[in-house]
Amino acid sequence: MKDKIIAKATDLFLKLGFKSVTMDDIAGEMCISKKTIYKYFCNKELLIEESTEMVHKEVHQIIDGIVAKNHNAIEENFEIRKMFKEMFKVGEASPIFQLKKHYPEIYENVMSREINECNVVFKQNIEKGIQEGLYRKESPIDTYVGFYYTLIFSINGKISSEKEANELEMQALEYHTRAMATTEGIIELEKQLHNYHQ
Repeated sequence: MKDKIIAKATDLFLKLGFKSVTMDDIAGEMCISKKTIYKYFCNKELLIEESTEMVHKEVHQIIDGIVAKNHNAIEENFEIRKMFKEMFKVGEASPIFQLKKHYPEIYENVMSREINECNVVFKQNIEKGIQEGLYRKESPIDTYVGFYYTLIFSINGKISSEKEANELEMQALEYHTRAMATTEGIIELEKQLHNYHQ
């Protein structure tokens, strides 16, 4: 039952926002009593923590799956971008923005965890791109990793519209890729941009 509550709550939080969804809403959606929810979660904050943990695990399992498909480095980033767009298209409001505004402590925990994991993914992607000749050999890897996650996470924390956040993240990906790309990398980038906007 606990896992079912987390799954339903996560679905509602992503669709309607962390602030607006109440324990009553979750109970109503599941046709259970609020008392049943409180048996597993003493407050809403605890349920939000569990929900964000579930989303985090799910996102990184999907990212691992994309990386395992062995796309070239630029295509890999576009596939990850598409996954985020699909996963968070359910709601108008950006879940990360809401989390930062209404539950700052949970937001800080989520961000520190994400930054650590994303650092690894971004770094591996740049190293792979250099090996493939798509990114310049002299690219300062750690600097570019820092630039990229600062861009992505500042967009998420400051933009309330999920649609607008998605568009800006796409522009950030293009900006990030152009900064490192070789001539061959630019050709691949243009191809991926064309496919993405189809």
